[in-house]
Formats: sequence, structure tokens, C-alpha cells
Amino acid sequence: MTQSPYDAVAVRYAEQFRDSLRDRPLERALLGAFAELVRAGDAGEVLDLGCGPGYVTAHLRELGLNAFGVDASSAMIGLAREACPELRFEVGSMAALDLEDSSVVGVLARYSVIHTPPEDLPAVLAEIGRVLAPGGHLLISLFATDDPGATWQDYDHTVTTAYRWSPDHFAGLLREAGTAEVARTLCEPLPTDRRQFQELQLLARKG
Repeated sequence: MTQSPYDAVAVRYAEQFRDSLRDRPLERALLGAFAELVRAGDAGEVLDLGCGPGYVTAHLRELGLNAFGVDASSAMIGLAREACPELRFEVGSMAALDLEDSSVVGVLARYSVIHTPPEDLPAVLAEIGRVLAPGGHLLISLFATDDPGATWQDYDHTVTTAYRWSPDHFAGLLREAGTAEVARTLCEPLPTDRRQFQELQLLARKG
């Protein structure tokens, strides 16, 4: 359960990551490609799952998407509503979203599944697949393992235990949830990053 830990650090987290995309041109480009793919399909809403203080949700809106945010932390949602009052933000669980089947045309999950225990992850990905409309796109960000023989590794995250994944294994879990991989990127960490882990971005499409 990540609600209470993130409630406790919400203000400090929001300040620290306010400009989290500024020095990440490759990630901005991938978000732009995600937005272009979503805009090319049916019009509809895009879910920023685990939106935190809402800055990336606002970036998606700037890219022309009808984006809204969901986060388990009520403190984070309060900060998001304060920072971006024109956008919609809701408290919710990624394991049980209060959304209709096939109700969104895109889902962004930017480092929001990293705290999900491996035994619970298939159910979370299935829930994402449930709310994503056929033809919709998912962009999911996490950290990659550095052990080629491991499907996942846990690590000591500042807030609470987190997990990094084998890219191929995670892509397989996405297939099982009904979304097929379209592309992936593996980026080396910036010298200033506290965690020197490879960053994995997976773009998938629901059939």
C-alpha cells in the first residue's frame, strides 16, 4: 500500500520533481510520439495513472490530449488540483479503477507500477487493459534489471519498496494483459540521477 508513504512526502516530492522532464529530451520525445499515436485514433480521454502532483498530466494536455489523473495518494491529488485546477484528478487504486470498460484511449503509467509486488502486477496490468479501448495505447515507464537471469529485482526506494524488471519478461506480462508491444527504449541514467538504473519505457497497443 503506497498511499500513506506518499501522503507523508507529497509536498517534498512535488517540489523535487516539478521539472522532472526538463533534462530528459528522449522521454519528452517518446511522450510526444505517444500523444501523436493517441490523437490519430478515436477521440477520448487519456488516463495518467499514478499522476502524483499532476505535472506530467498537464504536459499531456499541452500535447493535445484530453488527460486526467488518478493517484492513490489523496495528498498528491490535492497538490495536483491546486497546481492544475483546470484538469480532473481523482483518488483511486490502480488495481480497481473506477472507470468503465474500454473507457480511455490512452494510458500513461510513468513509474507508477514500480511499487507493485510481482505477484500483484498481472492483476494491475489486466485492470489497465480493461479500461483501455481497443486500438488504444499504453506507455509505461519503470527501471530495468541489471541481472540477465532475473525477471525482477527489488530495491530500496526512498518512499517504500520498489521493483525493477526484465524488459522481455515485462513485455510478456503486457501481452498476457491484452496489449502488444509496439516499441521500447532503454536509456542510461543521467549522471545526476540518484539511482543509476537503466530506464525502461514500453509502448504497447491494445488489439
